[in-house]
Order: sequence, then structure tokens, then C-alpha cells
Amino acid sequence: MALHELGTAVRWLRENTDPTAVGLPVTGTRRVRGLRREELAELAGVSADYVRRLEQGRRQPSAGVVNALARALDVPRAEYERLCALAGYAADSGDVPRQAGAAALRLLERFDDTPAFLTDAAWNVIAVNGAWLALQAGAPAQHARDWNVAWRTFRNALGGISRTDDRAAGFRAMLAARLRDTALRYPGDEALAGLVDELRRTSRPFDTLWRWPETVTAHENRAVFRHPDGTDVTLDGNLLHVPGDDLMAVVLTAAPGSADAARLGEVVRAAGAPVVVKVGQAGPG
Repeated sequence: MALHELGTAVRWLRENTDPTAVGLPVTGTRRVRGLRREELAELAGVSADYVRRLEQGRRQPSAGVVNALARALDVPRAEYERLCALAGYAADSGDVPRQAGAAALRLLERFDDTPAFLTDAAWNVIAVNGAWLALQAGAPAQHARDWNVAWRTFRNALGGISRTDDRAAGFRAMLAARLRDTALRYPGDEALAGLVDELRRTSRPFDTLWRWPETVTAHENRAVFRHPDGTDVTLDGNLLHVPGDDLMAVVLTAAPGSADAARLGEVVRAAGAPVVVKVGQAGPG
């Protein structure tokens, strides 16, 4: 019964949404009221057939799809919560959590000889450990968004980090995919929406990945970090989810027993940097 009610609600919202209110141009005479199924599907990132089956009560949408539909239809908070309830989910809060709890910070402390940092779900760096600072992989943050990994990657790349073309493409696809998922889960976060809008306006590669997201199955990547003394260290990056705070931890390691592992150890020991440093700012901009 709830799925049929959800389908009825989605159809009513679609048919009563002014196309211009969601950014669609209107030319000539429209033969249908509100949005066409194809238009809602394009805005929400699903197929028109999926929308049809959903409106018929024949599809159980994921929480991400519910959020995508709510954002595409630009519904008020109360209507969003109603859609979530009909689909059997709790509505997300309006903003991406941006505070690291004691457990998350302790994780960084215990990776004392391994470069690691914490980001929120929108890729804003929240805290780094001393081993990360020891790498000195690029210029300090100057632009307001320079503590955001997606911004750094698509708009203001760090000169001290390099990847092969294939690995760079995979890293960009992963960043965009996870940022897209975050935008679906937090449709009310204005700062996040502003970051996405600016990246889409100013970075064609990001806009392409946003419009046609790639399937991402791996969340690890390899990069070469150039230390200011001119030596290179090749590290593998792994992404760990910190569910309690909805954060991500990026951990960089070298192959055991390799020359890169030995060089990383030298760099970290020589730096003597603080254990954990909180960085960045509140929000992506």
C-alpha cells in the first residue's frame, strides 16, 4: 500500500511542478501539465521507465533515489519527509555533518607513521595527521575552497602530487560519484549545492562526470608524492568510511619493505610534525 501511495505522491508532484521552477526552458505549447516523466528522469538521474514503474507502485526506490527525486522536484522539507516515510526511510538532516568526533580523531593519531586525513562527505578536509603534513605535497591553501579535495582535483591541483592518466581518471570518477551520492543524501545543504554548481560551471570534466556518472567499483588509488627535496614517494591511497560521523578517512601506504616505505619513514621521522591538526573551514566555501 505504501508503495502505491508513494507512486501517487510522486506523480502528483511531477504533474504540479512548474518546469521553469526547476530550471527547464519552456518553448511553445506543452501538451502535458507539469513535468514529463522524461524530464523528471533526466533531473533525478534515473530512467523514464523507472519513473513510470515507480508511479505505478511497482518499484521500491533506494534512499538515494528518493533524495534525487525530492531535489529534482524542489519539494519543501515537509514533502521530502513525507516521501521518505512512504518509501520506508528516515529523512536525512539538511546539512552534511562537519565535525570529527573523538573516535575519528583517535584514528588519525594511531596512524602516526602513515599519512592520513579526515574529510566530511562533501570532501572537505577536517583534520590531518603529522605524517600527511610531512609529505609537504604542494602549496598551502589560499583559495576559500582549497581544503576541499574535489575542488583541488578539478580546479586547483596540488603540484606535488601526480598520477598516471588512467589513475587520474579513476580518481576523478570516484570523487564525482561520491560527491553526487552526498548531494542526493543531503539535498538541503546549500553550501554543498554551491560547491557542485561552481564545479559544474568551471570544470568541464566534472560537469561531464556529473551528467553521466561512471560506475565506480574501486576506492583505492596510487599517486606519486614529490617531496620539496626532490625525491618521489609512491603511495597507495585507501578510503575508509567512518559511519558514526559520516566522515571518510584517506590513508596512504607504501608497499611493505619497498624503497618507498623506507623513504616515507625517513620523511616522517625528520618532520617531527604535530600528531593531529584540525584544518579547513566550516563548509565547502
